[in-house]
Amino acid sequence: MKIVRVETFLVPPRWLFCRIETDEGLVGWGEPVVEGRAEVVRAAVEVLAEQLIGQDPLRIQDHWQVLTKGGFYRGGPVLSSAVAGLDHALWDIAGKAYGAPVHALLGGAVRDTVRVYAWIGGDEPARLTEQVTAQIEAGFTAVKMNGAGRTDPIPSAAATAAAVERVAAVREVLGPDRDVAVDFHGRFTPAGARRVLHELAPLHPLFVEEPLLPELGHLLAPLAAATSVPLATGERLYGRAEFLPVLSAGIAVAQPDLSHAGGITEVVRIAALAETFGAQLAPHCPLGPISLAASLQVAFCTPNFLIQEQSLGIHYNKEADLLSYLVDTEPFRFVDGHAHRTTLPGLGIDVDEAAVRAADRSGHAWRNPVWRHADGSFAEW
Repeated sequence: MKIVRVETFLVPPRWLFCRIETDEGLVGWGEPVVEGRAEVVRAAVEVLAEQLIGQDPLRIQDHWQVLTKGGFYRGGPVLSSAVAGLDHALWDIAGKAYGAPVHALLGGAVRDTVRVYAWIGGDEPARLTEQVTAQIEAGFTAVKMNGAGRTDPIPSAAATAAAVERVAAVREVLGPDRDVAVDFHGRFTPAGARRVLHELAPLHPLFVEEPLLPELGHLLAPLAAATSVPLATGERLYGRAEFLPVLSAGIAVAQPDLSHAGGITEVVRIAALAETFGAQLAPHCPLGPISLAASLQVAFCTPNFLIQEQSLGIHYNKEADLLSYLVDTEPFRFVDGHAHRTTLPGLGIDVDEAAVRAADRSGHAWRNPVWRHADGSFAEW
């Protein structure tokens, strides 16, 4: 069996899909994207595809080595995300070739269901009670929210109180038996994060995500030592080498993104590395159906898995949603806040190719906002 074609599709709301076709008619799907830079990743996929045409798709480990190390300049979000999507598609083909789901090829399932959480935003505090109630009624046992909007380097007493009050409002609705995760989005400085984490601790968040920017990972150790709140990070880290320092610093939860951190092949290794530090895996995934399918395949076979992000109804999805490009939405029917293990081959989803090709004709040019402080200087989004 040989690879004969690699295609990419720019699909709303902000995603990029890829399709690998073989000479035996097997097709695999992947989701290689950097949100806001999808066109750049598309170009990277086209260049990397030169290494795959004419090759055996089942030599996944070898392809991963060549795609990540075959160029003198390596790593970074664009190349790692391009590799990730191609890796998804190769595993999808492998599962279809062997008639098994990817998690079976990775050693078999360790669980039958995967706990997932729902986004409730948090940028509009007035709607939080309504949003949390809706997710509880939908069966979810955990939600995630933004901890703050545009944030001064060191938050004032009022800003600190506002951040805590919005989490407290969510905790009141959830009660003690459900969970809230809080995303700082790297918006706080180390001093600001330390101040807010101290005030949040009594509310028992499941974890606080990206308490610091990824480039400040060397300052995570004192922050972790100063708080009882579990710290999580990893959506902007792209391989094992980048996870090693933050795991050593004491994070509780590793959050690699299956569309950014080298795909299934690398995230399985990141999970194993995290396990040696007693850390849990909670893959980042505010993206599309292929990325989520890949994430779930890893979750089903990972002993130290904690919880899975998913984008159903997320605030980014305005022109299309998680289910828009699927023939059958059953794999993403969450029951009591859990996804159930599928035995379907490959990634376990059936992509609606006609819908994808039609969407690509319009494409998208999604960009994240650029924020500024009151004095006109740049602010972290």
